[in-house]
Amino acid sequence: MKIAVTSQNRKTVTPHAGVCRRFWIYEIEQGAVASKSLLELAREESFRESDSSAEHPLDSIDVLIAGGMGAGLQQRLSRKGIAACVTAETDPDQAVQRYLAEQ
Repeated sequence: MKIAVTSQNRKTVTPHAGVCRRFWIYEIEQGAVASKSLLELAREESFRESDSSAEHPLDSIDVLIAGGMGAGLQQRLSRKGIAACVTAETDPDQAVQRYLAEQ
């Protein structure tokens, strides 16, 4: 499983997923974090700027965790089989742990 967490400043969960261009990517194996890496997108690759029907660098994830996202982005993710999760957590690691605990 791959989980992406919005983190524009690389420290906290970004509240606006549509404009975010930096994502922590967590590889999950057997219910635990196996690796964590940073994905940085060009401005035109942000969800807001990119074509929703075109391929996207985040198409391979299973879950997107953000501090907030609009209904349009939630629908876009759903069409691609990606679960959308809005969290009140501000720490990306904690957000992933909470998501995993709730599954």
